[in-house]
Amino acid sequence: MTSRPVIRLRPKIDPRPLKRGFPWVYANQLVTDRRTRALAPGSVVTLEDAERNPLATATINPNSKIIARVLDPAPDAEIDADWLRARVTLALALREALYDTPHYRLIHAEADGLPGTVVDRFGEALVIQPNAAWIETLLPDFAKILSDVTGAQILYKNAQGRARSLEGLDDVSALMRGALDGPVPVPMNGATYMADLEGGQKTGLFYDQRPNHAFVARLSRGLNVLDVFSHVGGFGLSALAQGARSALSVDGSEAALDLARAGAAATGVADQFETRKADAFDALATLGGEGRVFGSVICDPPAFAPSKSARDAGLRAYEKVARLAAALVAPGGFLTLCSCSQAADLPAFQAASQRGIGKAGRSAQLLRIGYAGPDHPRLPALEESGYLKALTYRLI
Repeated sequence: MTSRPVIRLRPKIDPRPLKRGFPWVYANQLVTDRRTRALAPGSVVTLEDAERNPLATATINPNSKIIARVLDPAPDAEIDADWLRARVTLALALREALYDTPHYRLIHAEADGLPGTVVDRFGEALVIQPNAAWIETLLPDFAKILSDVTGAQILYKNAQGRARSLEGLDDVSALMRGALDGPVPVPMNGATYMADLEGGQKTGLFYDQRPNHAFVARLSRGLNVLDVFSHVGGFGLSALAQGARSALSVDGSEAALDLARAGAAATGVADQFETRKADAFDALATLGGEGRVFGSVICDPPAFAPSKSARDAGLRAYEKVARLAAALVAPGGFLTLCSCSQAADLPAFQAASQRGIGKAGRSAQLLRIGYAGPDHPRLPALEESGYLKALTYRLI
């Protein structure tokens, strides 16, 4: 403690949110003198309030808008291999209680006590997203601990994404341990998905939608399904695995659709599965012009509102998706609309969706509001950790 740097909140900054579990300090809340600005990104520090009372053990990155992240509420915590191992072990215990196979999000950043750190598990392979400077500096030790605790022999570092750039980190991905030989099959909700861990989006698969896939699949039994922004098969493959009559997957990436077709073959539903490479908005309009209708329509777009500055434009895009998609739903059919935008909260997203449905001339019953699965736990004090919303309607 005597040798650890100290950082301090500005006068009049209320420390109570930090005491209650909020994990971030923004640059305009911290005293940033020359000494603080000179600290190396990722340094472990003691965070104090304006009266010099210790609050927590934190990490600092003077280059980031989120200048400090709380690592441990104990001001004298030692952030070493034992500390990391304890966090990983605790996270693994939860996932092993939740799932029968080793396919899940293992580390969900702040909610698992490892700020800015994401790890997805694909059987014997782990994909690590070190999205904060502190974990980047400890990555070799962290990778060894992950392998020791889980037994996984393949570790891949994914350095893509906006979060790393905001931290001032590079975008160089690399295989850290073992070898990958093509896409990895992942069983989920009765379907088999093919995850490209090296070349796919994010970590290769979106585990967060698992419970929403399952709910929509049950509703879609015996129906024709349209899955827009489908990625590697998303809602369509799980629906077919649970008895849907057919599924059309629409995505702008041919590589993703190749993986979706491979997943359909592995699931044994290739003869019921169709793909269309197209811009999603164009595809929705074209299908409407063709007079197509579906018993179940799902739209799971990327984040249209990734930041507060993009919120209004993003909500207009969600409204447009809802309007175009609602026109394709058969009477009595189902429409599922999703958002992973942190900046568009649930009330705003729901309002935009309902405006779009209304503009399509449809009436709706809201059946369910879905969220990310339990391997993506929420940190109660951090609203941003509840990013995923899935609204399922019955249209009449």
